[in-house]
Amino acid sequence: MKIRTIVTGCAALLLAAGLAFEQSAQKAPAPSAQSVIEELALANRMLSEEGVLDAYGHVSVRDPRNSNRFYLARHMPAGLVTSSDIIQYDLDSKAITGDPNAGYTERFIHGEIYKARPDVMAVVHDHAPEVVAFGVSSTPLRPISHMGGFIGEDVPIFDIHKTAGDTDMLIRNNQLGHALAESLGNHNVALMRGHGAVIVAPSLHVAVGRAYYLSFNARVQASALALGGKVTYLSSDEAKKSSAQDGYERAWTLFAEKAKTK
Repeated sequence: MKIRTIVTGCAALLLAAGLAFEQSAQKAPAPSAQSVIEELALANRMLSEEGVLDAYGHVSVRDPRNSNRFYLARHMPAGLVTSSDIIQYDLDSKAITGDPNAGYTERFIHGEIYKARPDVMAVVHDHAPEVVAFGVSSTPLRPISHMGGFIGEDVPIFDIHKTAGDTDMLIRNNQLGHALAESLGNHNVALMRGHGAVIVAPSLHVAVGRAYYLSFNARVQASALALGGKVTYLSSDEAKKSSAQDGYERAWTLFAEKAKTK
């Protein structure tokens, strides 16, 4: 009798533990559309405050409630974006909400990357000068700082001329966006010759951190090269081990506070 009671008790405990595990494993409910929009507006101002975005460039986030939609600000400087400026698009970069004529010319960058990369939840396109320099140089951009481990090896460079000949360098349609997404492949970063870069991430917070530290890494690498002599880069394993960081949450906290006080 005692053995049966013990076995029954153990079974009950195991069942309870299993149910608790199953409940904890369930995904948290997706954030509201308004909270996603507010964070995206803040991310625009943060990247502007940190000098990653100037009057041009943009950041988007996939709709966590509908993977076939994404949010992007209307055509305006990132530093001035508020929640009321955010437009929802489908993956063909057609406006679902807001004025369809108010969007960025290069919204196709975002739609085509989301279409090609289901793992990507946020995209940044910037024109940081230190990054543009590596996009036109034979010197490859490589992770040199532990904060830049996400850059990885063999960063692709998208050359629009190879796809469309002489253009104004802008990604003006889905075809050019598709070509850029193909060049990006499964990388976290792709440079764009004479134009800047695209940075992708599994969350908006990580995208902001990666965009900032891509520029940081480019400045450090350029400085190290200017010193002359041998430059020691992160090994492949070092880059992989350091790339996660803390999800750049500390950076997000700092950048957000600075942006809010402006």
